[in-house]
Parts: sequence; C-alpha cells; structure tokens
Amino acid sequence: MTRKLAQLKLEFTESLSQISRFWGFPRGMGAIFAVVYLAPDALSLDEIAERTGLTKGAVSTEIRSLARLGLVHRSTRLGDRRDFYKAETDFFQSIRSILKERQTSEFDRALKSVSQAVSSLDSGQVAGDQAEILFIRERLRALQDFFNAIDSLANAVTRLETLGFSNVKRILSALK
Repeated sequence: MTRKLAQLKLEFTESLSQISRFWGFPRGMGAIFAVVYLAPDALSLDEIAERTGLTKGAVSTEIRSLARLGLVHRSTRLGDRRDFYKAETDFFQSIRSILKERQTSEFDRALKSVSQAVSSLDSGQVAGDQAEILFIRERLRALQDFFNAIDSLANAVTRLETLGFSNVKRILSALK
C-alpha cells in the first residue's frame, strides 16, 4: 500500500469520526465504521483495534452499537472462534436502521415527557407567575411540534423501504 492511500484512509477515518460526533455518536464509532467500511474482507476485533488505535474493549463496545444500528454485520469463519465484522453498504438500509433505533423508547420517553409537561400547564395544575407559565408553555409546545415532526419524518423514511431504493432515487431526481 502506498503512503498516499494510507493517508487517504486516515483522513477518511478522521472525517467519519467527526461526522459520528456531530450526530451524537462517539468518535470511536465513526472510526470503527470507516475502517470496516474500507476493508475488502471482514475484520476481527483485534484487526479493528490495530487499525483504529482504540483498545479492544472500546472496539467491542462500539462494534456492538454499530451492529445494533445495522451498520455492521457479524460473521464467522470456519475453524476460527473469533467474530468478524463487515460494513453495511446499503446506505438507505443504514439510515432506516438508525432512524428506527432513534425512535426507540428514549425518543418516546422524551416525547411523552414534553407532552405531560404541556398537559400539566394546560390543565392549570402548575402554580406560579403567569407570564413565565405562558412563556414555558410556548417553548414546550414548540419543542413538542419539533419532536412530532421528527417522528413523522422518521416514520416516512422507514416506510420508503416499500418503494425500493431505485424508485426513491428516481423520485428524488425528479424533484431536482
């Protein structure tokens, strides 16, 4: 491998680390996905740790998260007790997996919490300065509207699965 290719892989890995952090995931998760994605064959935890510079324990923790998100898939090799990991290359599938994961109980709890707070304010169960109550109610309703919009968007994207990726690409290109 030439030094230039090694530099390109390093820069790509660093970029995915930054993107991962931007989306609220650990940097190491992005680095692991980058290394696995650029590997032509499935990699073991040891190989991933060596290529990322992360500890094997950190790689093990993050690879489980990546697998839960559907971004990597575990495989085995005959005669080898280790697990190996290969990246998901269907990005539409990856986005659906991430959105489905983000729609889990954590998101539902946040949505329910905001709804309960708005209900309490609307029902008059909260005593205090009326101007402040109105201000907080307005803020919470805006947050509730945002959460509902994100939830609707996530549902719409996950439903696009029934159309197939090639049809979605055609639809999107027609919108340009």
